[in-house]
Amino acid sequence: MSDYVLQTNQLSKQYKHQLALNKVNLSIKKGSIYGFIGQNGAGKSTLIRIVTGLAIPTTGTTELFGESNEQQLIEARKRIGTIIEGPALYPQMTAAENLEAHRLLKGIPGKECIQKTLALVGLKDTGKKKAKNFSLGMKQRLGLGIALLGDPEFLILDEPINGLDPMGVIEIRELLKKLNQEYGITILISSHILSELHLLATHYGIIHQGELLEQLTVEELNKKCQQYLHIKVDNIEKAAALLENKLATTKFEVMPDETIKLFDYLDTPGKVSTCLASEGLIIEQFMPMGEDLETYFMNRIGGNQYE
Repeated sequence: MSDYVLQTNQLSKQYKHQLALNKVNLSIKKGSIYGFIGQNGAGKSTLIRIVTGLAIPTTGTTELFGESNEQQLIEARKRIGTIIEGPALYPQMTAAENLEAHRLLKGIPGKECIQKTLALVGLKDTGKKKAKNFSLGMKQRLGLGIALLGDPEFLILDEPINGLDPMGVIEIRELLKKLNQEYGITILISSHILSELHLLATHYGIIHQGELLEQLTVEELNKKCQQYLHIKVDNIEKAAALLENKLATTKFEVMPDETIKLFDYLDTPGKVSTCLASEGLIIEQFMPMGEDLETYFMNRIGGNQYE
C-alpha cells in the first residue's frame, strides 16, 4: 500500500501556446495537510483539475492511492472530496436539502449521513434557513459538508477561505484541523493567503509559471525562515567560546565564511554585543536576519511578481 495519497510524474499541460504545467513531480503523503502555493495563473488550478478528472494532461501521469491506470483512477476519485472555484450550492434549499440533493447525485445510499455531516460542519441548527441567506463562512462550511459526503479520504480545496471575514477564516481553519487530526483526512489546500496556510499546513509545494519549484515540510520551512543574529568579529574562535562560557548558549552555528548565526538572545541582542565588546573583540557586523514566511515565498518565486 502506498504511503502517498497523490503523486504526479512529469505532469505537463499545454493550452495552445501556453504551458500551464511543466513536468510537475508532486507528492502528498497520507495524513498531511499540503499547502499548494503560487500566484494566480501559476498552475495550481490546472493541476487540481487534472487530478480530479476535469482536465486531461498533455503528458505525464497521475497516481491516486497507488493507482495510475485510467479505470483505476476513476475508482480512486470516488475517495476524493473537492471544492473547486467555490462550493456548488442550491440557493433556494436549506443546508439539509443541499446535502440530500448531492447525496442523490453521488449515489450515496442512506440518509443517515445528512445529519452526521451537518453536525460535523457545524450546521445542524440552521433549520429552514435557505443557503442564499447564509454568511460566506456558512456557505463554505456547507460546501465542505458536500465534499465530505461519502466519507472521502482526501479533500482537495481550491482557495477555501477567499472572501471570508476573520471569523469565517477561523471557523474553516478549525474545521480543517479537526478533519485532519480526528478523522485522518489528507487535505490539499490551494491558496495564496500564506499567513493562514502557515497555521494549517504540515507540508508545502511552491509552484511558479507551471513549474514546481520546491516541496518541503513545515519543519524544513521554519528552519529556512528562522530568525537569528548575524555576527562577524575579528576573532571567531574567541567569540564562539564567549557565547558558550559567558552567555551560556550553544544555540549558534559558525558558518564557512567565518560568521556566526546566533539563534538565542533575539530579544536582548545588546547583551551579546556588550559581552563581545567588553572582551576586546572588534564587531564588524551585528544584525538580526532571517525571513518571514511571505518574504521566503516571494523570494522563491521571484520577488514582487507574487499576488
